[in-house]
Amino acid sequence: MNSMRRNILAATAILCVATASLESAPQKTAAVEGTWLGTLQVPAMKLRIVFNITAKPDGSLAATLDSPDQGATGIAVSRVGLENNQVILEVNAVQGRYEGTLNEDGSTIKGKWSQGGISLDLALERVKEAPKVNRPQEPQKPYPYVEEEVTYENAKAGIPLAGTLTVPHTGGPFPAVLLITGSGAQDRDETVFGHKPFLILADYLTRRGIAVLRADDRGVGGSKGDAAQATSEDFADDALAGVEYLKTRRQIDPKQIGLIGHSEGGIIAPMVAVKSQDVSFIVLMAGTGIPGDKIIEAQIAGLLKATGADPAVIDSSIESQRRVVEIVKQETDLDLARQKVRRAVEDAVSKLDEAQKRTIGYSDAYVEMQTAAVTSKWFRFFITHDPTTVLRKVRCPVLAIGGELDMQVLPKENLSAIEQALREAGNTRITIKVLPSLNHLFQTATTGAFDEYARIEETMSPLALETIAGWISQLFRRSRDP
Repeated sequence: MNSMRRNILAATAILCVATASLESAPQKTAAVEGTWLGTLQVPAMKLRIVFNITAKPDGSLAATLDSPDQGATGIAVSRVGLENNQVILEVNAVQGRYEGTLNEDGSTIKGKWSQGGISLDLALERVKEAPKVNRPQEPQKPYPYVEEEVTYENAKAGIPLAGTLTVPHTGGPFPAVLLITGSGAQDRDETVFGHKPFLILADYLTRRGIAVLRADDRGVGGSKGDAAQATSEDFADDALAGVEYLKTRRQIDPKQIGLIGHSEGGIIAPMVAVKSQDVSFIVLMAGTGIPGDKIIEAQIAGLLKATGADPAVIDSSIESQRRVVEIVKQETDLDLARQKVRRAVEDAVSKLDEAQKRTIGYSDAYVEMQTAAVTSKWFRFFITHDPTTVLRKVRCPVLAIGGELDMQVLPKENLSAIEQALREAGNTRITIKVLPSLNHLFQTATTGAFDEYARIEETMSPLALETIAGWISQLFRRSRDP
């Protein structure tokens, strides 16, 4: 699920903006002025990086950083250094640093990008202009519906949440859905790799007469709280607060409120449906039906296969992951768990050759980062949670869809488990669909590999959009029949 995306982005999370404090040697500033483009090769994907370097009147240099494939632009470079053809670019906003050597004719800079304990080769080439990311599905204002910025509170946790409510102009009361994001700190649009899937989905549904509430995760955007200290159960309480808020709006039919959860959101939606009788339906987009530890093993296998890894390497990696998971499951003392996990990670790394260690950017910081990630509250809950225990209690109608090419939540295994659990509960109002040629983000894909996400211009397939909207519309047509 999106936990793989969380791990990948840990190395290149270029998503913040900071003010700049700029320095440089005054000589040869013209040699580095301009737009510089390079590509970071992270596990199973490539991310383009752009530095825009300009000279100030006093001869010093200023710069900004763009990550086109992540939809991030104008990130301030905190320090620009140039001395004897050595270029240093420090980006405090993302705790990143680039060091490289400018060649004699000033056309390339070869060096390394360091971030989060990982160091990656990054060669920059002077270009005339930065690449533009085309996202043709993003709607343009004015919208043919009402868009409202809203706030509400998770009273149980005392956390204010912020979001956007879109409602058709006339008619009503309308059916409504609350969108629930995948793992990692997500904004209300579920922005990833320059795409805004929830913006596209909300726009499509609202044009079809369905009101939509989408909210920033706790600790993101306008929402308060700390996502790093939360589990899926905590996020379920946030979603429940959204349902309660929708019930207060006169434009919304309180008997026609549903949930759409993507990836981890597909774990959370059933939790909310079990807690609240006000949830009249749920849609699971790439939701999981098997425990988190098995999901991660499938992700590791898919990631390594995509890079052409030898089967023996894949088996060894999965076995190392199982060792770490077992420690986290069994050791209740957090400090001891961290010590044991750290030793397990160090032991696994010790079996790699020097080239492999350089590939993963091995360092003490790398070990600490991995240790912190797998001993978090979120990870502990994820690997021990069996979604079927909740699904067996769901009584409302369910649409569960998966992309045929999804390499993060394998559709066959997970959809089968979801369907079986629901039927065991006696729930017959279920629809299960595998959508052909779609990946984890429900884009029309070629392979489903992670490196396609940013390169595909389509944000969400029309097939996925119509499958969801059509199912919801049909559900309420039936409810109105005498």
